[in-house]
Order: sequence, then C-alpha cells, then structure tokens
Amino acid sequence: MAKLQSSILFVLLIIIAGVLPFFLNDYYLMIIISSLVIAGLALSWAMLSNLGGMTSFGHAAFFGIASYASAIVTMRCGVPVLIAIPFAAIIAALSAVLMLPIIRLSGSYFALAILGYAQIFYGLAVEMPQWTNGPAGISSIPPLPEVLDIDFSQRLSSYFLMLVIILVIAFIYGAILRSKTGLALKAIAESEDASLVVGVNAVRLKFLILLLSAFIAGLIGAFNTHLIGSLNPDDAFSANWSLLPIIAAIFGGARTLWGPVIGAVVIYLFDQIVAKEFFAIVFHTSVGHQIILGIILALLILLAPDGLLSLFFRNRKAHA
Repeated sequence: MAKLQSSILFVLLIIIAGVLPFFLNDYYLMIIISSLVIAGLALSWAMLSNLGGMTSFGHAAFFGIASYASAIVTMRCGVPVLIAIPFAAIIAALSAVLMLPIIRLSGSYFALAILGYAQIFYGLAVEMPQWTNGPAGISSIPPLPEVLDIDFSQRLSSYFLMLVIILVIAFIYGAILRSKTGLALKAIAESEDASLVVGVNAVRLKFLILLLSAFIAGLIGAFNTHLIGSLNPDDAFSANWSLLPIIAAIFGGARTLWGPVIGAVVIYLFDQIVAKEFFAIVFHTSVGHQIILGIILALLILLAPDGLLSLFFRNRKAHA
C-alpha cells in the first residue's frame, strides 16, 4: 500500500512539475529553480548521511569549489560550459580526497572537521585574487548554452534541465539504496563496528560515497554559477549551501528518497513567496522572515520526526 501511495504521489508531482512552469513568469521560475538547486544539495547531503553515516556541515565546500572551477575554466581557458560543468564536479570530488584523513571520524567530530574544510577553501578564494578576483568576485560568467535549438539560458529551459538533473540524481541514489553496496553502507551507518566484523571495508565505502556526494554537490554548484552569471566567496561558500540542504532533508524526510526534494521545494517556496511577503506587508521589512520557517520546522519535528512524507503516509494509513 505504501509503495502504491508513493508511486501515485510521484506521478502527481511529475505532472505538476511538467505543467505548472508554463504558467509562471521568470521571477517565480527562478524561485523554483533555486529550490531545485537546494533539492540537489539535499539529496547529496542525505546520500552521505544515510549511506555513509556522515553528517556534513560543509557541503558549501564542494558547491563553492565547483562554482569557481567552472567559472575559471570557461572564462580563462575557453572551455565550453557543457564540458566545464562536469569537469568542475570532478574537481569538487577530487577535493574530497583531502578529507581522507578525517574519514574515520564520526558524528559531531566529522561534522566539525568538514565545516573547517569549507572555511579553508573560503579563505583561499579570498586570498587568491589572481584566480578568483578575491572578495570582488567574478562577473559576466558565460551562461548556459544553446543546444539543439534549445536555449538553456532561458528560465523555462534551465528549469527543465535542472529538473532532469534532479531526477537523474534521485535515480542514482535509489539504485544505490537497492544494491548490495547500499545495504553495506546502511550497515555502516547503523554500526560501523558491527559492519567491520562481517568483513565490510567501511573506510573504502565511506570514501566512495563521499566522492559521489561531493561530485553531485559540485555539479549543482557549477550549474548554479552559469545560471546566476556572477560569483564571489561569500556567495560560493555561503553557510546556506550547507544548512539549507540539512533543513530541507529533515523537513521532507532525510531517510526517504524523495523527502529531501519535496522538503527543499516546499520550504524554499514557502519562505520566499509566503513568509517573505508576510514580513514585507506586516513589518515592512524583508529581514527575519526565516523565523516563521524555523517555527514550522520545529513543529514538524515534534509532530513527525521522520519528516513531511511520513506525516502524509501516516495520515493516509489512518484513514484507510
């Protein structure tokens, strides 16, 4: 029954995602695209947390590294954007090799270590103006290109491209979850010591899932760079790229496949369209609207610790 409900929900969401954008202007399309950017990062974070048992507070590192890598190779080396984006994602994944010494850490120790890792690259972006233009950042970054007469620099086309990327990421994540490797990784996340007893190479598998998570975060970061067209250290390595994916995953259901995606879309759209407008009308300011989001998140955690999807399915089951 739960599987049928999940399938119906998935089909409905795909229909809405495919039809609704045609009725929206560029402003609202950009908000939705931004929510999908967070959704991609949320999937990347959930993958690392669920399959590797590693809580990351530093996904902004991979996002920012790929952002700068893609901008630099397109502007200084003339590399086409469609090649630069996956290249930058590979660079982000390779940067995770530097984290090999901390891969044995767990819990808050790993979370704090990766947070420090992100700050190191923020500092490099500020202190290496010959490559990054320092605090001033980089502007006039080449936009997403035209392919087969489809101009991906246009909001509607870039939306569908981002949607396809999210679906591919979710497919890969789901395939891993159902595989023997995924089973081994979940065993590591539950109890690394117990997995070692039965012969699972925990360090190798954790490192591989870290590389994949970093690659996905980097892919999203590079895409976002060419979508926005400008870049600076504060934006590229913003704490939002580390915190919003965590909030989205928890809100939607971090242990589910589609929870992080739904959580990201719901909380970002609510924050930007409802909470922000409410504060602008009532308090005549755009500052502090995240307070409403924080209250809703706290209430959801109390009512449904496993996320929004668990609340939906629980209510459906209660009425069955």
